Amino acid sequence: MKKLHGIPVAPGIAQSGAFVLDQARERIARDDVAQPRRAEEVALLEHAIEAALASLRTDREQVERDLSPEAATIFDVHIVLLQDPALVDPVRARILDEGVTAAYAVAEAFHGLAERFRTMGSSVFRDKARDILDLERRILDHLLGRTRERLERVEEPVVLLAHELTPADAASLTKDKIVAIVLEVGGRTDHASIVASAIGVPVVVGCGDVLGDINDGDQIIVDGTDGVVVIHPDEAVSAKYNRRKVKLEEFRASAGPAGETKTADGTHIDLHGNIEFVREIDGLLEVGGDGVGLYRTEFAYLTSATEPDEDDLHARYSSALTRLNGRPLTIRTLDLGADKYTQDHALEPERNPFLGLRSIRYSLQNLPMFRRQLRAILRASPCGNLRVMFPLVTTVGEFRQAKMLLQDVAEELRDEGHEVSDDIPIGMMVEVPSAAIMASTFARVADFFSIGTNDLIQYTVAVDRGNERVASLYTAASPAVLRLVKTVVRAAQRRNVPVSICGECASDITYTMLLLGLGLRSLSLVPAQIPRVREVIRRVTVEDCERLARRIGSLDSERTILKVLRDELIQVLPEIAGELLDE
Repeated sequence: MKKLHGIPVAPGIAQSGAFVLDQARERIARDDVAQPRRAEEVALLEHAIEAALASLRTDREQVERDLSPEAATIFDVHIVLLQDPALVDPVRARILDEGVTAAYAVAEAFHGLAERFRTMGSSVFRDKARDILDLERRILDHLLGRTRERLERVEEPVVLLAHELTPADAASLTKDKIVAIVLEVGGRTDHASIVASAIGVPVVVGCGDVLGDINDGDQIIVDGTDGVVVIHPDEAVSAKYNRRKVKLEEFRASAGPAGETKTADGTHIDLHGNIEFVREIDGLLEVGGDGVGLYRTEFAYLTSATEPDEDDLHARYSSALTRLNGRPLTIRTLDLGADKYTQDHALEPERNPFLGLRSIRYSLQNLPMFRRQLRAILRASPCGNLRVMFPLVTTVGEFRQAKMLLQDVAEELRDEGHEVSDDIPIGMMVEVPSAAIMASTFARVADFFSIGTNDLIQYTVAVDRGNERVASLYTAASPAVLRLVKTVVRAAQRRNVPVSICGECASDITYTMLLLGLGLRSLSLVPAQIPRVREVIRRVTVEDCERLARRIGSLDSERTILKVLRDELIQVLPEIAGELLDE
């Protein structure tokens, strides 16, 4: 038995036989072409490109039909790339100037470009490398008369394992054949990860070298909640994960829309969802979510070759508000930057983008783009219960500038004859130490706070959460981080400013009691985790949680804090604690 840890992308637990996707790159031998035949090779290339474009459009239609319109936009990037003369012209030139076959020219040019992107370090460029290799494969399939048999061979439910997947590969998968997906490389925001998660099966990526230890048919357990992959599990481990799966399913079944979340002593707790796609709202409501506490709006920008227009954004936001039927929708304005959109569009990538022009800073320096999003948001406001939230605010001046711009856009829309709701709450993410320290000042100008622990941890302890060499230092159990959270909550309480928490620790039942004890009464988390967080809340009293928070406040070791929290959880939830936590 072997246990691997990766990055959880889509929650859930599955066990089945393995299907190893062989992605070894076929070597195309060089074959010289006489001068008279070079024009014919160029014609073959043109035909293959047109065929590849047609297959891309077909895949796009399939994904839009079977998954979501948002996921389908990924293919727009591929279509634009394949129509870009900067990509295709060097291939034509190589055929004509060097006298090589179209297949060889494509393989050498596309693979070389992909390798250059891979060496650039940024995930933006790694995504581009995968895009290029997918296009290479599509063109070669048509040039060489190949069929895409590697995925068509799947005839029964399996765990799919691969080094990586392209969005096209992911789009061809179906839930009735694939029960889980495991990739050696990748991250949460990779294009393939986004499409794979939309299928609705557990997904774990970034597992490192996996394929060398696995053959087709080997039993695999995939825990997409905690990012764990178990190869050749023994009977005890299989039984453990089966119990956990059953318990999670029972939790989901018992948590209906009418089920209010209250502590054992009757204190109401709001459980909102973090979403990226509008379609996720249906799942949120199924588990009794009280609304959306964080709607990430970057996806429309990250997966399109062009900036989405105002009408497109308005349609997305209106649909989300309508589906919620009066429940709150907290729209976070563009959190672009770092390894995302800004570096891809910069003339020269920033040396330290996480400390550079990102999030609200980027929006305030790109006002036409920002105003279009704000117009779309405000035009959608009559459709439901809307709240607007600005990300990564570091100064009061930034917040005031963004708020004034929003108000200016609202007046502009009213002058044009559009209806805009009055008294829309305008809040901010608290995710940098400066904002946490100055929370009492921000509480005078913001209508609500949402504590983003993912970035708050990163900036407080100076750790890149994507760097595995220092990953052990990245923890919500950091005494410094917890002290900042407490500071924000107290400042909000003094000013009667609603405060929530939307980082990953809100989804982790290890921290549920502590968060309540610190004074939080609203959590925003991954919808799939709402049932088990609710179960913890229903079994504790506020007094118990406050007692725990006081105890934790006296500790100075992350390890000790985690042990205390886990021990407390075992007392509250003994029947599942052993399955949910590493023993």
